[in-house]
Amino acid sequence: MSGHNKWSSIKHKKQRADAARGKIFSRLVKEISVAAREGGGDVETNPRLRVAVETAKSHNMPSENIERAIKRGTGELQGVKYEEMIYEAYGPGGVAIIVEVLTDNKNRTAAEVRHILSKHGGRLGSRNSVAYMFHRVGRITIDGSKYTEDQVLEAGLEAGLEDVQTEGDMIIATTTPSDVFDVKNALVENDVIPESAEITKEPENYVTFGPGEAGGILDLLEALENHDDVQAIHTNFQMREA
Repeated sequence: MSGHNKWSSIKHKKQRADAARGKIFSRLVKEISVAAREGGGDVETNPRLRVAVETAKSHNMPSENIERAIKRGTGELQGVKYEEMIYEAYGPGGVAIIVEVLTDNKNRTAAEVRHILSKHGGRLGSRNSVAYMFHRVGRITIDGSKYTEDQVLEAGLEAGLEDVQTEGDMIIATTTPSDVFDVKNALVENDVIPESAEITKEPENYVTFGPGEAGGILDLLEALENHDDVQAIHTNFQMREA
């Protein structure tokens, strides 16, 4: 299902470094706060908050950080109010890109995202020009140096695991969005400890580049990923195997 998605591998390796700097935590705090503001602070009755909290836990965020983020969202603590924006765009070679943003200044962020796209050969698309190319999935990342695909399959199949792929040094398990954390818990119960679990968007089809052709799109994706307001990037970019 996931194929050899070059950006997924690069992004995951980058996230390992970012977590040490707190960048991933910052993004998760924003999502938790917005989810709590929109649906309340109870994870049992707020599905979006439950996903955000489970994702934060999968990245080893301390529980006190999670609680503070929830309280900021519900108004029990003061904090910045973030707004959601989704940009649909095209990169070099017609690559489809969805950029999910949480920002405290919509005009500033819109201008900055537009500038990044223009600088790297991309352009904004109209609403729904790209979104229809993607579907929602549960995605669980496991360290391939510690476990095998067979171990992951055996541990997660009965809980709803649908597919397993190896991407570089990672094993990627995919599920339906509703099953992702049940599968994650089943893996843990069977001593297979995931590095992360999330609900994301996967493309219906990929645009494939050869090793010498991908520099422009990789530069664009990395520039977007480095923007402080960007929460997630989804793309149908794929690197052809050598």
